Amino acid sequence: MSLITTAGSAGAWSPDQYSFAAGDVVPQALILNTSTVSGEVDGDEPSLRVAYVDDAESAAYYAEGTQIAEDDPVLNEVVVQTKKLARLVNLSSEQFRQAHTAEQVSQSVARDLVRKADNSYLGDTTEPTGMLHAVGTVDGGEIDGSLDALVDLVADLEANGATPSAVVVDPATWGALRKLKVADTYNQSLLGAGTTDAQPLLLSLPVLRSRFIPANSGLVVDRTAIVSAAGPVRVAQSEHALFSSDAVQLRATWRIGWKVMRPERIGKFTVAAGA
Repeated sequence: MSLITTAGSAGAWSPDQYSFAAGDVVPQALILNTSTVSGEVDGDEPSLRVAYVDDAESAAYYAEGTQIAEDDPVLNEVVVQTKKLARLVNLSSEQFRQAHTAEQVSQSVARDLVRKADNSYLGDTTEPTGMLHAVGTVDGGEIDGSLDALVDLVADLEANGATPSAVVVDPATWGALRKLKVADTYNQSLLGAGTTDAQPLLLSLPVLRSRFIPANSGLVVDRTAIVSAAGPVRVAQSEHALFSSDAVQLRATWRIGWKVMRPERIGKFTVAAGA
């Protein structure tokens, strides 16, 4: 009895495919740095269902021997829908064989995946909804001349039970914040910007910069308030899809999704132009 196997079949029937942990290939993606990755979903229809408990404030003191009132926790869930990012690249066989071509193309594709993922994670108006359009987040208003509005925003988020983990701003906003001076008559920066900067921090929170967030705006995020699904980055290579052209086809895919679980723990703010 003959048995058809991938080892004995032409390459077109079993193209090379590789899978990489997203954190190794696209570690700078905002979804990996500002959310809690809770699982992986494969397919447009399946969803990631994440269970959580609504915090209740019912703990009380009781005298010795008195009956303790019952209070059942509220069991809740959030449903994360995912969508697939994909990129297809065609290279002539001659170009593919050149030194460093595969490496440079792979890095370019990774940057493109991050670009699209960050754009969607911040600004999409359809499900999954981007952070800037999530319903129920806290508006911290405008920062102009001092960090008081941001201090108040962080305090409000902490009062809602948040533990802020990062501030996300666009490069122009970070530049405007670094220009804030100790006083009108001083040239010393409030944030300590100088010839050699330390780690970017704002109110002791790490600052993540993204060119895909609108200018003069920012987010204060608590990564435990955002759940996400992020699969591995899959890369496939075939020399047969473009056989008649003597070319190689490379395909990269990455499936991601997210959901704000507790929007009252996410804050938005703006920075006055030329603040």
